[in-house]
Amino acid sequence: MTSADLLVDAFGRIRETVSSTVHGLRPAQLAYRIDADANPVGWLVWHLTRVQDDHVAAAFAVPQVWSRDEWAGRFGLPATSTEIGYGHTSRQVAAVAAAVCSAELLADYHEAAYEQTVKLVSGITDADLERVVDTSWNPPVTLAVRLVSVINDDMQHAGQAAFVRGVLLRGAS
Repeated sequence: MTSADLLVDAFGRIRETVSSTVHGLRPAQLAYRIDADANPVGWLVWHLTRVQDDHVAAAFAVPQVWSRDEWAGRFGLPATSTEIGYGHTSRQVAAVAAAVCSAELLADYHEAAYEQTVKLVSGITDADLERVVDTSWNPPVTLAVRLVSVINDDMQHAGQAAFVRGVLLRGAS
């Protein structure tokens, strides 16, 4: 197994978790919060997808699918919105959660970001992983560190979303 194969597998596992988590959820379920300030499934999946799309695109110096394919407008968000959710207040989380009104739309955006991610990472070599992609940190961030960071962040949020789904559906039975 190559490094590229390993990365493709990791992003594929995130994709599987996202797909099974949002599948069949209605808009109110996507926006459900365990408590007043908790992050709902819709926001968590939107956020993890935005982070993946933003960070991977930047690491490979390509446009984000969010901008390229005008996903903000599809979600009813301002067309110029490039937010990824980092540092969102409870009110901002609620606004995005309200915009994430369809499990299918959310899954479609994740799929588009996943497809671009896989296209980009499937051709990398071990030598590529040492390339510095962000000099604003000390030490500078390499491609390897950035990709592992995205995978870690995405898996944590996918797990949180799956947990919220479980609480929500257990309460509905």
